Amino acid sequence: MTKYARDEFDRVPETSARQGVHRAVAASRRRSLAPILAAGCVALAIGLVAFLILPKLGFSAGQAAAVTAGGSASASASSSPSATSTVSPSPTPTSPEPAGTDAAAPAASPSATPSATAAAVDKTQPVTIYNATTTAGLATRVGGTVTSDGWVLGETGNWGGVPQQTSVIFYSGIEQKDNAEALGALLGVDTLVDSAEFNMPLVVVLGPGYQ
Repeated sequence: MTKYARDEFDRVPETSARQGVHRAVAASRRRSLAPILAAGCVALAIGLVAFLILPKLGFSAGQAAAVTAGGSASASASSSPSATSTVSPSPTPTSPEPAGTDAAAPAASPSATPSATAAAVDKTQPVTIYNATTTAGLATRVGGTVTSDGWVLGETGNWGGVPQQTSVIFYSGIEQKDNAEALGALLGVDTLVDSAEFNMPLVVVLGPGYQ
């Protein structure tokens, strides 16, 4: 028997397990560190995903930092690239057509210059007029019409050659053809004949029926 009084440590239950103050303290410390270690592992995993995997998916450094700060919820939401970030290209502007231009060229205005035929007419060539009708003074009257139009009048008289069936203008050579056509339009004579028989540039023979 000890001489000291009995205390609480002397009361040991018969069926109880061994207990100690130091064991309870160690167990409580291990249980308190478990949540901290778990949170650290989660943060480390999120950091690795943000800085190693997300840049390969097309996210910028600022987006990866936002994912890290947002936690696991932001990391799962940013795992798929957004389809709304696509920007449609703007249409290429078309240059306006210069003012005053038209698709079709405007119709050419009528020329005010004389025609080539009128320019080729030489009224200085003498015009000889013969009357092959029974109307007296017809050659003189037609000669006045020719002179009034600016032509040079040559010989006038009655026709003494082969009887004519119609009025004819004889011209000498191709160079007198334009003159003969101008005379025919003035006198109303449609028949033109190229002939060098008269040795004169222009000969008008007024046939039957000429008025």
